Amino acid sequence: MKEISIREIEKAVNGELIVGDKNKNVLGVSTDSRTVKKTDLFIPLIGENFDAHNFLSQVLESGCKSILLSKDFNKKILDNKNLNIIKVKDTTRALQDLAAYYLSTFQIKKIGVTGSTGKTTTKEMLYHIFSQKNNTVRNIGNLNNEIGLPLTVFNVEEDTEVGIFEMGMSQFGEIDRLADIVRPDIGIITNIGTSHIENFGDRKGILKAKLEITNYFTDKNILIRNEDSDLLKEENVKGVYKLITTGETGKSNFIISNIIDMGENGIEFFIEHKEEIQKFKLNIPGRHNAYNAALAVAAAVSCNITMKQAAIGLSKMEIITDKRLSIKGKNGIKVIDDTYNASPDSMKSAIDVLMSTNGIRKIAILGDMLEMGAEAKKYHFEVGKYASQSKVDVLICVGYNAKEIALGAEKGLKKEQIIYFDTKEKVFDKINNCLTPGDVILIKGSRGMAMDEIVKKIMEKE
Repeated sequence: MKEISIREIEKAVNGELIVGDKNKNVLGVSTDSRTVKKTDLFIPLIGENFDAHNFLSQVLESGCKSILLSKDFNKKILDNKNLNIIKVKDTTRALQDLAAYYLSTFQIKKIGVTGSTGKTTTKEMLYHIFSQKNNTVRNIGNLNNEIGLPLTVFNVEEDTEVGIFEMGMSQFGEIDRLADIVRPDIGIITNIGTSHIENFGDRKGILKAKLEITNYFTDKNILIRNEDSDLLKEENVKGVYKLITTGETGKSNFIISNIIDMGENGIEFFIEHKEEIQKFKLNIPGRHNAYNAALAVAAAVSCNITMKQAAIGLSKMEIITDKRLSIKGKNGIKVIDDTYNASPDSMKSAIDVLMSTNGIRKIAILGDMLEMGAEAKKYHFEVGKYASQSKVDVLICVGYNAKEIALGAEKGLKKEQIIYFDTKEKVFDKINNCLTPGDVILIKGSRGMAMDEIVKKIMEKE
């Protein structure tokens, strides 16, 4: 982070300097009392179950001299004239306002990425493409919310040329707030699925919320969309901005073709743009990643990166995290750990990866998909039906709504191929006794189901 003065901070957050020197500078922003540095500005956030104001003594012991506060505080602090204390109404809002101001002081290319699924993968693809020739900043891990994204902004330095910002949401207005902070030049919507649908009413509500990424667009901005996602048709997304499309239909600006699924070895495919055709090779599994890659390539080409250069960048990409389609092996068994989260679309994509992975017996252990709203039973049933149509050898369903997955699979699978447990703990006693060398096991469910504990049990077996 470049230096920023107390005077600038006070103005950016609409706060009041209670004590301190407006000419002093800070070199970082921290919300963690355990790791705050002497030269940081500490911002104590308040959540449902915590209040970081309670850790101010620890912050002061660390030597940190600049603090934002939104509560009454021990007036003895004022005796220390070396401190810089700014009073604000809301520390979370102040963090966001400061991030917006800080980012506005740079002239960099900014790309915002949202969508129901695939946004983290697309962000990482963009990073691998752009970082070949540009100093590039992006969210680390899943820091894509109202706190994580502003903290990402403070990683922008004087030599940064490109910022890639993933934007997550669970309510209306959240993307709008993140878009207001970033003011992206290019927006990407990967797809419109059903994640958090209980908070939006239906998929059209999700579309409306995702389109908040364009709220600050003009005719100079670009929105890139996956045209094969049913709700992302032009009539639903058009605005004053320029539209760029990707897809397999043959009508898109960037046309995907000849996808070859090589299981755990990744995928190969072609992208055609204007009169150029480029071959791509990804080391990450899943044919759905051809769609994510096309979105990233379209953004890169819009920034004067060639498709050949994009292909080189994408070829260097590896699995993002242990819990996103990470394939592990032990005792002749392959485990596909996709326990990070789950939605109907990502469930089906993960089943595709299972079926394309080399092995003798294909086993799917699927847990509840949370936040599916009133139609949760329908979505779980559809996943079960898809699993049966894909011809999995064994389907193990775990959780309250997962019994609908089992019901959905009944027409295509034999009774003995379907196993249901109401809790994952009951899986622990059974799973290792029924696995044999040559098995490939997909384990997936919403984060709240903690399906990674099943992965751990399997990998711990001697």
